[in-house]
Amino acid sequence: MKIAVTYDNGNVFQHFGRTEQFKIYDVENGKIVSSEVIGNDGLGHGALAGLLANNAINVLICGGLGGGAMNALTSAGIEVVAGATGNTDAAVEAYLKGELVSSGANCDHHDHHHGEDHVCGDHGCGHHDEHNEGGCCGHHDEQDEGGCCGSGSDCGSCGGCGDIKIILEGPNAGRIVRVHYEGTLNDGTKFDSSYDRGEPLEFMCGAGMMIAGFDKAVVDMAIGEVKNIHLMPEEAYGERDPEAILKIQQDWMPGCEKLNVGERVVLTNPVGQPFPATVIDKDEFTITFDANHEMAGKELNFKIELVEIV
Repeated sequence: MKIAVTYDNGNVFQHFGRTEQFKIYDVENGKIVSSEVIGNDGLGHGALAGLLANNAINVLICGGLGGGAMNALTSAGIEVVAGATGNTDAAVEAYLKGELVSSGANCDHHDHHHGEDHVCGDHGCGHHDEHNEGGCCGHHDEQDEGGCCGSGSDCGSCGGCGDIKIILEGPNAGRIVRVHYEGTLNDGTKFDSSYDRGEPLEFMCGAGMMIAGFDKAVVDMAIGEVKNIHLMPEEAYGERDPEAILKIQQDWMPGCEKLNVGERVVLTNPVGQPFPATVIDKDEFTITFDANHEMAGKELNFKIELVEIV
């Protein structure tokens, strides 16, 4: 496993989008075996998710970040632990002991500066490693594919910067829960499983961090309870949106000539928020991206087991 921490002189840097360095930790059997500090390659927050994905990062520990960055990172298969402070080594050790709890998207240090991004027209482009497709619910294993459960809304649970808004009612609303789950399609294909990873998913229930149907299922569960649910697209990732197919002139996006059909990238919208997309077509003059979530339009099935309430 590889863990990245926003880094500044030994401490957790508090603004993900402005960090100039990451400290990268290689972890084996729950122990740190090596670490190094890398630069951000001059990228702004719109492309940092792609930078981390290309470095095969499984977990990001940081201070503050917004909903758009959170969505881009989780869609890139990177687990995000936000709200960390202090020494980076201590933060990683706390994470490995299960003592570091994410605050979720918190917006406290997040703004949108076009000048920080690799912007080409309205789109910046940060590569996403095509082999790192997965990680349901914001967790990533290098061999996992698919991707599910993380909320697709931009800062949908922020009731103003730094304020997490609880949008559901129930005994678990606003509480940190740990669940195991297995996700399958209607044909029985398994697209993700925390059981396979041997590690439950942890999130704040009822805060909009998960897809709606998953969140609603967990909000009234008891510890040890197992629930099987079937979600229609409107309770998961919605229907496919034809307006999310983006055809762009290549000369508006320097560097895109190196992209190939099927590659995953991270683009930025006009206000600087990052979002993942897939190259679906390319000719001499244009390149076409599909910004729909890979699970959009699909009915999803989940077996969910509530393991713990923190």
